[in-house]
Amino acid sequence: MTAASALVTAVRSAKQFLTYVSSGPFQYAVAEALALPDSYFTAFREDMLAKRDLLAAGLTEAGFEVFRPAGTYFITTDIRPLGESDGFAFCRALPERAGVVAIPNAVFYDHRDAGAPFVRFAFCKRTEVLQEAVRRLKSLAG
Repeated sequence: MTAASALVTAVRSAKQFLTYVSSGPFQYAVAEALALPDSYFTAFREDMLAKRDLLAAGLTEAGFEVFRPAGTYFITTDIRPLGESDGFAFCRALPERAGVVAIPNAVFYDHRDAGAPFVRFAFCKRTEVLQEAVRRLKSLAG
């Protein structure tokens, strides 16, 4: 980086603490979380699984091919069964078409064409939000 000395020093300091002390400010939160009872984590896991299953079923009913995740709060889908192939165009149009948003997976690919037909939806939402999203997405199937 090229900049004034004070700015270079500030950027170097930020990089030092972000690169070598991963999520330093969050370590206190992690320590607090580790003190929570196992029941907290059991309930959290069950809630997330129920939300995943709710959204996955709705996406399947809406015509998407669904790749059910095991360790994230995103569901990746293939949009080709809906007659679509461009995830960017699909995601740009989706809010107007169904009032729902998705992320084109191609942004995560070195070769964007390989990820073009895949989009992902987050299920770390309130259950009623997911139910409404599923209702709206079903309009794509018709």
